[in-house]
Amino acid sequence: MQAVADGARLYSGNCIACHQQDGRGIPGVYPALAGSPVVLGDPGELAAWVVHGKRTASMPAGRYTTVMPPFGWLHAADAAALLTYLRSNFGNQAAAVDAASLAPVFQ
Repeated sequence: MQAVADGARLYSGNCIACHQQDGRGIPGVYPALAGSPVVLGDPGELAAWVVHGKRTASMPAGRYTTVMPPFGWLHAADAAALLTYLRSNFGNQAAAVDAASLAPVFQ
C-alpha cells in the first residue's frame, strides 16, 4: 500500500494543479485523467508522456492549449507509483504498473 500513498503524494504535489483533485482536468486546457484512454492504455506510453513529455498517438495534437511538462526527475519506482495511482483512481480501474516494466522509458 506504500506505492498507493507515494502515488497520491506525487499526484498531489505535481499534477493536481492542472488535472484537478477529481482528475477531471480543465476542459480545453488540461486533459481529464478520469476515463482517459491514455491513462487506461499502454503504461509504457503513459510513462513516456509523463517522464519525457512524449505525446502518445492516442492523444491528438492540438486538442489542448497546453503542453505536458516532462517529469524527467522521476525514478522508475516513483513513475510506477504515480501511474498506478492514476490508473486506479478517478473511477479508473486498470492494472497496477510495475517499475521493472517501465525500464525502456528510463534507458
